[in-house]
Formats: sequence, structure tokens, C-alpha cells
Amino acid sequence: MSFFITEARAEAPAPSAGATGMQDPLMGLLFPIGLLVVLYFFMIRPQVKRQKEHKKMVESLKKGDEVQTVGGLMGRITDLGDNFASVEIAPNVEVKVRRAAVEAVMPKGTLKEM
Repeated sequence: MSFFITEARAEAPAPSAGATGMQDPLMGLLFPIGLLVVLYFFMIRPQVKRQKEHKKMVESLKKGDEVQTVGGLMGRITDLGDNFASVEIAPNVEVKVRRAAVEAVMPKGTLKEM
């Protein structure tokens, strides 16, 4: 008699149902495949769409645009490079940020309202 290890007992095999036995593996795969399809449409596809929109927005930046960065800085673009942009956040105060760090292009006149 063992207190820590339970005894292994064999169960009787399930009765053979012929063709229904062949459907069990397919039915077992149906749920994971359905789960992957749902995951694709609810998580992966929207994320790829947002990435494409952000890339398009970053490529269309131009001098004079009023932007908001990921860090929350708001300012006007004064100079653009391939990877970096100079943003004037106050009179005579410029910071250099990565172009990919620009989160949104704000409507003209947003900075004057602040």
C-alpha cells in the first residue's frame, strides 16, 4: 500500500464505431484551427492595419506639420531627415525625435489653442 503513488488502472477500450473513429482526429483539430482563425481576425489583422496606417502617416510628414509624439510632446516640425525630425516645442526650443515616434499629425492651429 503506497500513500504517495496511486495505482495505475487500465480502462476498457472504447467500442469500435467504424467510420466515427476516423472523425475524432478531425474534430479534435477543428477547435484549434477555429481558434487560430478568430485570433487572426480579432488581433493580428487589426494590428497589421494600424502598422500600415502609421507607416503611411510617418512617410507623409512634411515641414510645418503640427505633431504629437509618443512621449506626449506637441510641436511643429522644422526639419526632416531620413530617420529623425526636429520638432519645435516652444519658441527657440527644438528637440530631435525619431520619425517613428510621431504618434499623430494634429490639425493646423492646435498649438495656438494651447
